[in-house]
Amino acid sequence: MSAPASTRGALLARQSGPGRTSALLPQLVLGLVCGGYAVGAATGWGSAEVALFMGDFGLSAAALAAAVSCFLFARVADPRFRPAWLLFALSSLMASGGNAVWGWYECVRAVRVPSPSLADVFFLCFAPPAIVGLLVLAKRPVTRAGWVCLALDSWLIGGSLLTLSWSLALAHTAHVADIEGDSVARAALSLAYPLLDIVLVSMVLALHFRRSSVNRAAVNTAIAALALTVLCDALFTSPLLRQTYHSGQLLDAGWFAGSLLLAYAPWGAARDADDTARGESGGEREDPAEPRTTSRPIAGSLAALTPYLAAAVCTLGILYNVIEGRRVDRVVVLTGCTVVLALVVRQGIMLLDNIALTQELAQKENHFRSLVQGSSDVIMIAAPSGVLRYVSPAAAGVYGRDADELVGTELSSIIHPDDLGRVVHEVRRFLAAPPGEEPATRIECRFRSGSGDWLNVESTVNRHQGGLLLNSRDVTERVRLQAQLQHNAEHDPLTDLPNRALFTARVRQALSGRRAGDAGTAVLFIDLDGFKAANDRLGHQAGDELLVQAARRLHESVRSGDTAARLGGDEFAALIVGDAGREQDARECQVHEIADRLRLTLSEPYRVGDGEVRVTASIGVAFAEPGITPNDLMRNADLAMYRAKAGGKNRVELYAPQMQADVVRRSELATRLRGALRDGEFALLHQPVVHLATGRVAAVAAQARWRSAQGILFTPAEFLRISEDGDRTAELGRWLLEEAVEQAADRARAGHQAAVSVRLPARRLLDRGFPAGSVEALLTRYGLPSGALMIEVADSDPRVSFDDLEQRLAALRRLGVRIALDGFGSGYAAINALRRLPIDVLKLDRGLVEGVVESARLHKITSGLLRIACDLGMQSVADGVDVPEQVLALRAMGCTHGQGAAFSGPLDEYRLRRALVRGTFPVPAGVPAQPVLTGGVIPSLTRSHGETPVPPT
Repeated sequence: MSAPASTRGALLARQSGPGRTSALLPQLVLGLVCGGYAVGAATGWGSAEVALFMGDFGLSAAALAAAVSCFLFARVADPRFRPAWLLFALSSLMASGGNAVWGWYECVRAVRVPSPSLADVFFLCFAPPAIVGLLVLAKRPVTRAGWVCLALDSWLIGGSLLTLSWSLALAHTAHVADIEGDSVARAALSLAYPLLDIVLVSMVLALHFRRSSVNRAAVNTAIAALALTVLCDALFTSPLLRQTYHSGQLLDAGWFAGSLLLAYAPWGAARDADDTARGESGGEREDPAEPRTTSRPIAGSLAALTPYLAAAVCTLGILYNVIEGRRVDRVVVLTGCTVVLALVVRQGIMLLDNIALTQELAQKENHFRSLVQGSSDVIMIAAPSGVLRYVSPAAAGVYGRDADELVGTELSSIIHPDDLGRVVHEVRRFLAAPPGEEPATRIECRFRSGSGDWLNVESTVNRHQGGLLLNSRDVTERVRLQAQLQHNAEHDPLTDLPNRALFTARVRQALSGRRAGDAGTAVLFIDLDGFKAANDRLGHQAGDELLVQAARRLHESVRSGDTAARLGGDEFAALIVGDAGREQDARECQVHEIADRLRLTLSEPYRVGDGEVRVTASIGVAFAEPGITPNDLMRNADLAMYRAKAGGKNRVELYAPQMQADVVRRSELATRLRGALRDGEFALLHQPVVHLATGRVAAVAAQARWRSAQGILFTPAEFLRISEDGDRTAELGRWLLEEAVEQAADRARAGHQAAVSVRLPARRLLDRGFPAGSVEALLTRYGLPSGALMIEVADSDPRVSFDDLEQRLAALRRLGVRIALDGFGSGYAAINALRRLPIDVLKLDRGLVEGVVESARLHKITSGLLRIACDLGMQSVADGVDVPEQVLALRAMGCTHGQGAAFSGPLDEYRLRRALVRGTFPVPAGVPAQPVLTGGVIPSLTRSHGETPVPPT
């Protein structure tokens, strides 16, 4: 399950181009310069003068270059290491000064360099700044024991080197100086050089294993440069070479190379580090999972062996004296004893330190074991091959499988086969990514439990020695909860059918998927006719049970590939997926049959509680067309459904483009209607109500007319049908009532006492926007006398409470307002309203009046209704009296008043006052003709408050 090695190798190979080439160029130049100097020194530079110049001033220039380079780098280096590079610059400056003084004697003055001289002072000042600089660069110990160990290590190395050097050369040098009678200064000088070199070498070796990790390449290069310089110093101080040395020899090449290497160290090594960092940022980062190089383990081993190597060197020095048969020098004995003592002390410190570390490690291990064993998460380590090497004990509680049982098995064997490909792909992608950019990843899949079930497991995956470290937890309950929340978000809580959001998504999928072009894909919108009345009558709990049964019928009636949904309230929908294997006409016929079958199924009686409830279904069908959007298709089905309800309900209606045109027209008219009141486009007309016996004007009926800006005249029935805004309709009703009362008050003050009648729907009388005190306030404001206002109660809405309406009408009667029952004979609730409501006037519907002459049945019905009104002591008004024959027939039946074209159409205020001045309209005289007893055509009873089709005169 690990990424292939070839892939990782290819990633590394791609990054080894221009950056490496740019880093090699300075190194190549450095090598050529040092090699050229070595070749010149080996050949004697061609002449003694050139050899002296290059051996003195050449070395001085190289050391000066190192001093300048270290000084410049110190200005931009990390402030923590700036003193170290300044000290290196000072050390190189001392070496440059010493070589310059040496050249002054040999090249300029052409004399032998005296001993001691100013050059010796410069050379002796070379080592101390370098030693201190190495201490600054070293990784400082954090404890007092660490500082003691550092000092002991330095003395172990320095003491051993001193023992060996004293045994090999220094003792002889001191003895020779004593025999030849050299001065104390010369003797000290001959010993100072090797001793300082020993100290410097000790620091180089001791600090090589303690160097800081910051800018390690530059520090390594600087240590190498100092080591090369010390090596050349050691060779120079040996008796054999010093007797024959002169400037310009091959030994100078070592000093020259050491100076140039120190000059290169800060800049070239820093450039190498930048190239490495760029390579890592581009993808060439070391993978922690890969085995690291052996340099670090070797360095750690050498650091641990340093004390023993130092003791071995010290022993070699003593053995050398013994083998040569020499008397053991006191210096050697004293130094060897201190080295052994330092080794014992250091080992004691290390032993105590190791004991403390062992205890700390044991505590951490116990802590880690407690965390792993007590964790509810399962920790697993998988080898690069995918075999589990370790499984924490939590596996028994999470997976139901013992940890020992899982160890040694393939990780892929416990992953669900459907998830395995995705998991392998994610793991390979993760292992191929740079660790710095993506240290961990998260994988969710299904694991096999001990019972054979599949558990949803979420794992945090990290790299571990080329393999994987997985921290897994059981998230089955969370996944189940998420699935339940997702289901709740997409399904109706009452019926468990898909809701509008999921249904819309299914429609979008059907229109955009591979079956988008299939013929016959359709959407059905379904509305239950009569559900609101049943819900109000039986209660919401019974209504919910009815909806559940309707949803069950709908779900069982559609095919498995189709979708049934509840959109809200009593509205349902169905998506019928098309069939590419059938013709368009055949599929449309099949969908229509499905819709009609659904209508019949949903219209069957429902068993709710102890009784049966009957509702019907109106269904709108819209077929998908090329390029149609889901919203447009659902809108078309909705329009077809509303057309089915408007056409008589309990029917199936197919969408036609004309429906959308009607909607647009109604929307435009409704928009214009909203501004009609504000723009003063409404006018109030009045139609006289005439006494049928005398022709006297008894009252006037107020009617609103809307003359739009386009010059179109709309009757109330027309503009109320296009206005679906209840607030606008209420505003129009308030305007009509106030305008009628104001004009009636003006006419009363002018001497015209005819009452005015205003038609208001029953639900508007109970509307909160029409408070009980509003009528009283109008009558008081305009001073309209009692009995001069009559309100015609219209539209016996079944949702209107008769108790509330009775109380409201009784309150109006106490104000002197007369109450008329409008449209009597056109609704099923008319008799109940006549029985319960306080009615003064009975107003016959024009549907009865139109056929009263031709139809014997309507004649008898109208005669009976008028007899009831007469028996109850009510006046009667016939609406729509258009011909004299109707006047004669109604008067003969006992009808007292009438309005219609037989007398006058709606009049404006000027013509109305002229009619009131006249006072009467002519009425026909004679005996009415009897209707044919065989009956006639029964007029339509569906017209709602039609107006007299006579324009204002």
